[in-house]
Amino acid sequence: MTLIETSAPPVTDDERARRLVDAGTFWSSRIAARVESAQLSYSVTGENVGSVATRVTAGKQIFFVDEPAALAGDDTAASPVEIALGALVSCQIVVYRLFAQNLGIRVDSISATAEGDLDVRGLFGIDESVRPGFSAVRVIVSVTGPESDERYNELQAAVDAHCPVLDLFSNATPVTVTLLAN
Repeated sequence: MTLIETSAPPVTDDERARRLVDAGTFWSSRIAARVESAQLSYSVTGENVGSVATRVTAGKQIFFVDEPAALAGDDTAASPVEIALGALVSCQIVVYRLFAQNLGIRVDSISATAEGDLDVRGLFGIDESVRPGFSAVRVIVSVTGPESDERYNELQAAVDAHCPVLDLFSNATPVTVTLLAN
């Protein structure tokens, strides 16, 4: 199965700014009225398809995750670790936009690249001393705009302090796994 690339609709700088301000205003008012409303829960469901692929449902969205042939997959979609890196760069871009708006820092464009190092000896249980996850992740964020390097460094510090997916990568998060068999 080949997935078709989709794109977000074009948006003007003014429209983006309005959406960011509206979202900030909405959440500030909502949380001020009821602090518990700041607590959100997310849920996704996955089911096996193909050799080792997964059909993931997240709200109204459906996407597929697979592995390359070398890892027993059909190579029909990005792998789980590529999806994780994609979540990291996309969250960075969102939070850059949010904090640029909040701090009054003009950003004309943002792009990000993430690379992760993974030793498959951990994945396949060949060497139990090797982590099955990334041993290192490198993110490069590129911004263009008229601001000084100091202002963009201020923006990076705010993003690094508030990006939820960067936090997931940087800090241990308690996870409970329950197996329901038969």
